[in-house]
Amino acid sequence: MPWLTPDEHQAEVEAARDIVLRRLDRSAAPRAALAELLARKEVDPRVAEEVLDRLESAGLIDDAAYAAVVARTRFAEKGAARRAIADELRRKGLGEAAIASALDQIDAEDEDAAALALARKKLASTRRLDPLVRKRRTAAMLGRKGYSSGVAMRAIERALAEERGEEADGA
Repeated sequence: MPWLTPDEHQAEVEAARDIVLRRLDRSAAPRAALAELLARKEVDPRVAEEVLDRLESAGLIDDAAYAAVVARTRFAEKGAARRAIADELRRKGLGEAAIASALDQIDAEDEDAAALALARKKLASTRRLDPLVRKRRTAAMLGRKGYSSGVAMRAIERALAEERGEEADGA
């Protein structure tokens, strides 16, 4: 970047800030996505860093809060497992500390309950199919949502036992 007068520098900072604020008006975004936006707009990297630092200090950019909202939303609305949520957050450029903090909201019991609910729903929609096909399709769906094979199989077996009327002790 060639030498700028203080007024020119301030104008670049204001333009970059406006770009970021317009983007944040639509929805929250992680710092990495905002940095990428500024790079696409050919904002000088030093100006971009300055603007992002200021907005982060002001609390307008908060990767930890963003990660927490995404984790809650993906889990509650889509039944995504912690592993799938972590992968999505990494793709969005979030750091491991923000990801770990966000995933602390979802414990193994929550994940098991969500897997069971998803398994029940999938098995109910495939009642007329061969039992092996039902299991395979349900396991595939749970796998796509990020559940481990162990969690998926336990959920499927429990849901099938419930269908047969074999539920044991509310376990």
